[in-house]
Order: sequence, then structure tokens, then C-alpha cells
Amino acid sequence: MADNDPPQRPGTQTFQGLGSLRQAMQQARPTAVPPPVPTAVPVDVEPRRDALGRSYATGKRKDAVARVWIKPGNGKIDVNGRESPIYFARPVLRMIINQPFVATNRLGQFDVRCTVKGGGLSGQAGAVRHGISRALTRYEPGLRPLLKQQGFLTRDSRVVERKKYGKHKARRRPQYSKR
Repeated sequence: MADNDPPQRPGTQTFQGLGSLRQAMQQARPTAVPPPVPTAVPVDVEPRRDALGRSYATGKRKDAVARVWIKPGNGKIDVNGRESPIYFARPVLRMIINQPFVATNRLGQFDVRCTVKGGGLSGQAGAVRHGISRALTRYEPGLRPLLKQQGFLTRDSRVVERKKYGKHKARRRPQYSKR
């Protein structure tokens, strides 16, 4: 130790640079494994399927409402009679739709047919995702904890605020003029 270094208390450690600090933080951090998600099917919940083997659910987001039917298949998704790459041209929107299948490791195992009304494309994609998630839980009730943990079953209730009188938009006030 040099003469101008501050005295150290026993049991303390000094760090020489950022690399040694990171290394010490990793050693101090406990390596806890997250608890596994229970996938046991509740006894009182039965799968809900119609005579054709489909499950139905309604999904909502902003002003969009999607009616979704899923059945076992090869991963074909039809939205309002058109294929999903045609209806949802942006890759981000197609990714949003596939999120429940990716989270449950069921990508390419179900055919989806849905009709969606209202809102814009982003809201419609969110509504379809919500509907697919709910339909999956009706087809396989054991997937509910996994989808719930990812937040796909929660209805995103954020909607556009209404315009008030005396304002240009919902909150935008008229321009103030001093003179």
C-alpha cells in the first residue's frame, strides 16, 4: 500500500478498474434458477372445442376486435379471408401475431382463422394476438400459466383519449396570445 492510500477496513475489497468490479459483482450475485412454470392441467378445467375441433375466442386492443378460431394444422393464418403476410405486410405485426405460439412452443401446429374489425393495423395485430392467446388456453388449458406469465392474456385497456371542447385535441390548448 502506498502512503497516500486511505486505510482499509478488514473484510473490504478495493477494485482496480471496471473489469474487476464486474467480476466481483458476478461472483457476489447468487445464481438462482427461476422456478419452473407449472403446466399441470387443472382438474376442473376442460378444453372447450366445437364439433369441428376448433376453439374460439375474442381478442381486443384499442378499437380493434378480433374473432379467432384455432384448430390443429400446419400454421396457416387467415385474417379477413387473406393470408397474414398479405394482410399484415410489416414483419413486426406478423411477429406480434406469432408471439403466443413461440412462447408456448406451438409454432406451426395450429391453423388460425380470424375476422378483425376496427382500429388500425397495429391495434388489429394486438387484438389477433390476444384472441389467439385466449383460444390457445381454451384448446389446451395447461398453457394458461405460461401465457399469463408472458402477459398475453391481459387485455391492454389503453385507448385514445377523447377530445374535449375548448381544446384542439384531447389536451392541446389553443395558442396563448399575450398581445
